[in-house]
Amino acid sequence: MQLFLTFAAYTFFVAVYSWYKLKKERLTSKEGYFLGGRSLTGIVIAGSMLLTNISTEHLIGMNGSSYKNGFIIIAWEVTSALALILTAVYFIPKYLKMGLTTIPQFLENRFDGFTRSLVAFFLMISFVITLLPIVLYTGAINLESIFNISDLLQVPKSQAMIYTIWAIGLIGSLYAIFGGLKAVAVSDTLNGYGLLIGGLAVPFLALANIGEGNAIDGLSKVYQNAPEKFNVIGDKDSVMPFEVLFTGLIINQIYFWCMNQMIIQRALGAKNLEEAQKGLLFTGLLKLLVPLIIILPGVIGFYYYGDVFYDNQDMIYPELIKKVLPNSFIGIFAAIVMGAVLSTFNSVLNSAATIFSIDIFKRHINPNINDAHLVKTGKITSAFLAFFAICAAPMVGNAPDGLYQLLQQLNGIFFIPIASIILAGFFIPSISALAAKSALFIGLLFYIVCSFILNVNLHFVHIWGIEFILNMAIMIFISYYFPNEREFKIKDLQIVEMNGWKHTKVFSSFLLVMTLLIYIFLGNFNN
Repeated sequence: MQLFLTFAAYTFFVAVYSWYKLKKERLTSKEGYFLGGRSLTGIVIAGSMLLTNISTEHLIGMNGSSYKNGFIIIAWEVTSALALILTAVYFIPKYLKMGLTTIPQFLENRFDGFTRSLVAFFLMISFVITLLPIVLYTGAINLESIFNISDLLQVPKSQAMIYTIWAIGLIGSLYAIFGGLKAVAVSDTLNGYGLLIGGLAVPFLALANIGEGNAIDGLSKVYQNAPEKFNVIGDKDSVMPFEVLFTGLIINQIYFWCMNQMIIQRALGAKNLEEAQKGLLFTGLLKLLVPLIIILPGVIGFYYYGDVFYDNQDMIYPELIKKVLPNSFIGIFAAIVMGAVLSTFNSVLNSAATIFSIDIFKRHINPNINDAHLVKTGKITSAFLAFFAICAAPMVGNAPDGLYQLLQQLNGIFFIPIASIILAGFFIPSISALAAKSALFIGLLFYIVCSFILNVNLHFVHIWGIEFILNMAIMIFISYYFPNEREFKIKDLQIVEMNGWKHTKVFSSFLLVMTLLIYIFLGNFNN
């Protein structure tokens, strides 16, 4: 009972606080609903970015993967800091100058309207088919394990999972539909820093327990039990070979942190360039701490349970929570985890609704629509997509390499082709619209064939790298015969103040050095 009370109390507190912060907001305007009125500060941007990124697909999926594979999967996290530096220094100044609400708007300015619509459509598909169902499913795993919902309702676990998925989906939809980006960002800030504190408490308490009161001794025992788990340099046949850092991984990270609508939308809603850069770089710092929350607990789980959960690795984190946290704290942490699920879920819904409303509905269906009706369209879109994702969520269970690995494989279908044409649009002026559209389709088809039809004996991240090179070659080749005839220049629309943060270069250098030190230090733990 105490567990439920603390869970309900924290969840209620976040809801009331979000309502209080939003009661004076104008949520009927396009910028008010989709960009938080361009009023977000650095601390809110960082908290929202962290929680939009870190959800139960990380807490469950990455801890499950590290339990089985060790620290080699740290590359997914620490290399994010490098991409965030690139966003802060290069991309966000250009996005804010152009006054973008969505990333596909840039593609229309650079190429043509059809390219914008294609990418918008692909993004909608990727959100609904890949990310939303996995977020809901991993959230249901965690809450079912903590609260034993199947026992409470006296129903089979599979049925309890469906009930939990519906509950999460409906609650998350309310935030996205009625509050817009500002509601998402405000609730994210509370839950994001709560997740940071609560998430760090899990490995600390576990290590203190193992070390009989001394966390350092506990860490030493966990290391001595399985030193190979601490190595960050993956073998060629591992789940994360070290070589992928220099092939497709960096392209994926550039897309995710520099171009992904659900992430970059927070920075697009910044009150000025200085706050956007602060938020992005502080997010980079938080990403360097995140492995303590989403990787170390999995390795600690191996100390406690050995290979008992190897066939069901995604259960290790919920088991560890129940083992190390006192009951009163489990309720609060479950509420924070629920917040993480809701954050990613409603963030994706908000971004998908933004893309559909602005890049598809306003352009192709009703160009003269006013802001109030555009916002209403966004709300209806959110409701429809939420329903579809809830129905699809139960289908993603039992992924052979874990849910996080499945998510990354599916993301590659759309992320790499889109990243290719956006990078070409910024850095190669000669690339034409026909070339961009051709690369988009050929790259997408190439990845699907290599990853899901043919038995290509290559890690899927290497396939990302090959696909990127193929896309660039196609665009250069086609543009030679069908050259670009549109001149593109970025114009400052003077929508927000464009004075940058004075510490951007120093903070960026610090993040770069810290990332290198992580690999230098942990790379010495050889198998």
